[in-house]
Formats: sequence, C-alpha cells, structure tokens
Amino acid sequence: MGLKSKDLLGLKQLSAEEIMEILDTAKMMKMVLTSGNKKTSHLQGKSVVTLFYENSTRTRLSFELASKYMGSASANITTSGSSVNKGESLLDTARTIDMMATDIIIMRHSQSGAPHYLAPRVKASIVNAGDGMNEHPTQALLDMFTLYEKYGHIDGLKVAICGDLYHSRVVRSNVIGLTKLGATVSVAGPRTMVPVGLDKMGCTVCKSVSEAVKDADAVMGLRVQLERQQKSLFPSVAEYSRFYSISEDVLKLAKPGAYLLHPGPCNHGVELPTCVYDCDQSVINEQVTNGVAVRMAVLYLLMARRNQNENN
Repeated sequence: MGLKSKDLLGLKQLSAEEIMEILDTAKMMKMVLTSGNKKTSHLQGKSVVTLFYENSTRTRLSFELASKYMGSASANITTSGSSVNKGESLLDTARTIDMMATDIIIMRHSQSGAPHYLAPRVKASIVNAGDGMNEHPTQALLDMFTLYEKYGHIDGLKVAICGDLYHSRVVRSNVIGLTKLGATVSVAGPRTMVPVGLDKMGCTVCKSVSEAVKDADAVMGLRVQLERQQKSLFPSVAEYSRFYSISEDVLKLAKPGAYLLHPGPCNHGVELPTCVYDCDQSVINEQVTNGVAVRMAVLYLLMARRNQNENN
C-alpha cells in the first residue's frame, strides 16, 4: 500500500501498477464523496499545505477540499500574500513550510522542474500541481479515472487530444499515463502549437482535428493558453475556432457515445462551442468531482507510504 516515492512529481516517475493503484483508490474515495458524510480520518493528525505560484480554481480547491475531507490540518499560501513578495526564494519558502512539521506540500509553479528541485531538499512529500509546461499529473490521473469509470479499463481505448499542445502540461501527462496503461493517443492542433518531439512520447500527431478524432473512444479539448504566449501562434480566434474547434460535426467522427473531456477552464466558442460543452457526451463536470476523489487517493497513498516508513 502506498507509492514507491515520497513525492508525486509526474507520471514519468509512476509505473503502470502505481497508476492503477491510484485509480482503484480513487473509486473508494469517490464513494466517500458521494456519501452523506464526506469526513474521514485518513489524514487525522497530518498537515497539508498548498503552495501556488500560479492562479488556479479547480486544482487548488480540489486539493484543499480533499485534505479537509480526510481530516488534515490544511493551509494555503499564495505569492500575493506571502514573503515571496519580499524576495524570498522558492527554496527558503519551502524549507520554512517544511520546518513547521508539514507532511505534504502541494505546489504549482510557472517554472518547469520546480517540484523536482524541491523534493530532495525537504522532508515533506511534494505533490506537483502543475509545473510550467512540463506536467500536470493529477489532472491526467483524474482524466484517466473518468475513462476508467466509464469503460472499466484503459487498455485498448483510443483517445484524441486536440488544441494548444505546445503550452499544455495536461497533454504531456496524459500521453505518458494513457500509453503506460495501453491506450492509443492521437493529438492535433495548429502546426505552430505542436511541440517538437511530441510524437516520440508515444502518441500520433495528426494533420487535422478530424483525423485525430475519427473513431476515438474519448475526445479531449485543450484550452488555448493565451497567457503563456509571447506572440500569437494563430491568425485569429475566429480562424482557430473554424479549423481546430471540436464542433458537433467533428465529435460525430468519434465512435458513437464517445465521451468528451476538457481540463477547464474552457474558452467557450474557441476550443469548444457551448452546445458541445453541454452535450450528453460531455463528462466535463464529472471530471471536477473525480478530481477531488483522485487527489484524495494521492494524499492517502502518499501518507500510507510515510506511515510505513515511520513504523519501520
């Protein structure tokens, strides 16, 4: 019981067996979530701190609720209300939190590799809640859990991921995780937004959204991350929507009943029309609930490992 490492830094570091252990544990945690009493004692007497250097709604709130539902003492730190504004370094901030007997630090940072830098330098377990354009492991885990719930398996599924591939840490984690579990992944986006070497990660880079979506079991839209662009990588929002949006006609190219996913927040009318976002095939709102369950599972398994080490 528990993960091999004290930290969850990315899906690159997880084996297929560990991923499945998280997904199976998330099943139990979702039962807790949907029960009348959401309180458990799994993290009773433990402390969890969220340290976010970037804005977030879903990830931050779901981690905070996950830790509170499981009975931990929890706290949140943002750069605007901390000594970071006074020039304190990332390492000094993390060491300060660590020395307050913190068990788990959940961090989001604009710099790729920031969680990996901190992990060996603190006693607390580090959970990567998104680092630059590298990975977003818990988002991919909740995406996989959503498909696992719907299909009962990941192996053999075809998943299409379309949109801003260049800036998306979600696509990287999903490609790594889904292929480890035996899924086939096709991706598509504007040529200017396809990172070099993405095909070497095990996915198929398609020339069009239609090609990627054809016969897919699940289709995932990615948000156009305008805040990360130094210059526009496509002529206009209207042109992007015309050629790269997952429209009703595009979604029909997938298998009948194929599920629609999106990590959120969504730019309505850009990567998805609102009618598609709200269609019967959409599981976007379910993903939010599943995000809490998956993060409860991650915290539980990390703490199980810590407890084992303390008892040995």
